[in-house]
Amino acid sequence: MIKWRNLLAAAGLAMVCLCQPMPAQAAAIDAKAWSAYKEKFLDASGRIVDDGNGGISHSEGQGYGMLLAYLADSPSDFEQIWYFTRTELLLRDDGLAVWKWDPAVAPHVTDTNNASDGDLLIAYALALAGSAWNNQSYLEAAAKIADALLAHAVVKTGGRTVLLPGVEGFTAPERHDGPVINPSYWVYEAIPVMAVLAPSDAWQALSDDGLSLLRSLQFGPRKLPADWVSLNHQPRPAEGFDAEFGYNAIRIPLYLARAGVSDKALLLRLQSGMTATDGLPATIELQTGKPKQSLPDAGYRIVNDVVACVTDGTKLPASSRQFAPSLYYPSTLQLLGLAFVGEKHPECL
Repeated sequence: MIKWRNLLAAAGLAMVCLCQPMPAQAAAIDAKAWSAYKEKFLDASGRIVDDGNGGISHSEGQGYGMLLAYLADSPSDFEQIWYFTRTELLLRDDGLAVWKWDPAVAPHVTDTNNASDGDLLIAYALALAGSAWNNQSYLEAAAKIADALLAHAVVKTGGRTVLLPGVEGFTAPERHDGPVINPSYWVYEAIPVMAVLAPSDAWQALSDDGLSLLRSLQFGPRKLPADWVSLNHQPRPAEGFDAEFGYNAIRIPLYLARAGVSDKALLLRLQSGMTATDGLPATIELQTGKPKQSLPDAGYRIVNDVVACVTDGTKLPASSRQFAPSLYYPSTLQLLGLAFVGEKHPECL
């Protein structure tokens, strides 16, 4: 049996052996905020509804939902989301989840490829919840997904260990500019937990090489990473995708902060690069450095606020502390940001 005490220690969290009852978990997400989130985005079937993307559900959203339910200390909601995930998405023969489920078509699964960040989030949430709530089935399911990721999505290429965004469609044989990666798929806080679930030196290499790559991805006048990057010869924005720092990449600084990455220069470069002249975060056209879409939602603004907190102790403005769900994605980022600051930097509240 995996030494689960080491699992949460690897994630920087307190843990006791599964043979002993866990002390009561303090909810990192306010009950009122969680209630508002699930009322808007959690369907009765257990699927998280992406209302900004045609009402579909996906493995990323299920993983986020499970993680937020864990942080809200809500086992019943967690189980509801996990039930949909395991019955509707964990359909692939390799142990990973299909990424897209659409209520408007039949069959509902419209793309059977996986999304590796969704798999990471699902396994991570299962491991945390299984440890906190003494649920061996969650732990076993987490280990199976971690094993599958290691076997099929964590690969070595060009001297680097990288995470394929999906098992199909991103390698050099499949694309002439391959391999192609998405830097925002590295959920850094989850990687040490994966290393306990499925022991391998590849996980540390994945984290180290991901950070090294991220430091090197400085495209255009704002020196930002692209959402999608070709690693063929020299890193560059991948063909067939907009060359932008977009909705994917906007979460990278939050992921870094939540994982305890203390590279101030990197965090401030990302914060500065994604901020338009009006002070709001924005998607950025890499070649020109011009903002494409201003992002005034609190769920996007909190990313820069979290960077300001961890780099110089700046308090979060009231507008970021107050949660009123808008769309699925920024609302999710806001709750992840609030949970992190409340747990690790309460001085910023």
